[in-house]
Amino acid sequence: CGNQGTLIGYDTAVELGIVDVINTIRDPGRKQQHLTEKLSLLGINTSLCNCILDFLTGRPQSVRIGNSTSGAPTLNTGAPQGCMLSPLLFTLLTHDYAAMHSSNHIIKFADDTAVVGLISKNDESAYREEVQRLTAWCKDNNLSLNMEKMKEMDVDFRKAQSNHSPLNINVEIVKSTKFLCVHLVEDLTWSLNTGSITKKAQQRLYFLRRLRKAHVSPLILTTFYRGTNESILSSCITTWFGNCTASDPKTLQWIARTAEKIIGVSLPSITDMYTVHCIRKARSILDDPTHPSHTLFTLLPSGK
Repeated sequence: CGNQGTLIGYDTAVELGIVDVINTIRDPGRKQQHLTEKLSLLGINTSLCNCILDFLTGRPQSVRIGNSTSGAPTLNTGAPQGCMLSPLLFTLLTHDYAAMHSSNHIIKFADDTAVVGLISKNDESAYREEVQRLTAWCKDNNLSLNMEKMKEMDVDFRKAQSNHSPLNINVEIVKSTKFLCVHLVEDLTWSLNTGSITKKAQQRLYFLRRLRKAHVSPLILTTFYRGTNESILSSCITTWFGNCTASDPKTLQWIARTAEKIIGVSLPSITDMYTVHCIRKARSILDDPTHPSHTLFTLLPSGK
């Protein structure tokens, strides 16, 4: 299955709507055949297409726990969980879905897709048409929308706000939602997101303390911290840290300082994490001419 989303924005202030959609297979056999047809159109070798089709259909699969092994029923839906081929095939399956209007953009990450639209002069026709087109596209590609997972969030900073009519596909309107592991709020503040990060990181301090009591070396403790705590504290940090309130970083910094006391070595501050990730992100954009933000960077005469 894959996630889909739509975002809308107004030109006078900003209004943002997000719809979280889960795609589920309606006709497994037809979907696999449809995928191989798309692969052929992309110029993929026929033998490879047939190999992929054979891999996805009539596949026996069993589960082993200890010395016990389950039966091996034949599966015809999707690819095995954790298979590296799965996100690649889903990307190829959805590659032909692109925005129809210049005011809309399609942003994809593995099986997550966001439809972003700019609405001018209160004209939502292009955005609504894009959502309807998404619905029709899923139907044509043997995918169905899970209405229970669909959400819409409106962000409007205009002084004279108007009631936003719900979409024609019965989407629930919410004040906050989670997209790509980041909590988005209608007022575009980040306290909810940092609160969620703090809660997760704080829970993992317990395991750090237990390892310390077991007399694990500081080197291993530091490695554990970077994998379980720092990875959470720095998750999408280039997106939200620069727009946080003054109190939000202090809460996150407390996690880092507490871990520092437990391990007994100096650890990077939240600000240092943010700086490192920003530099790393900027370098990756500079090294990738196909990145949408590549043209926003201009090198100095020194080449830096």
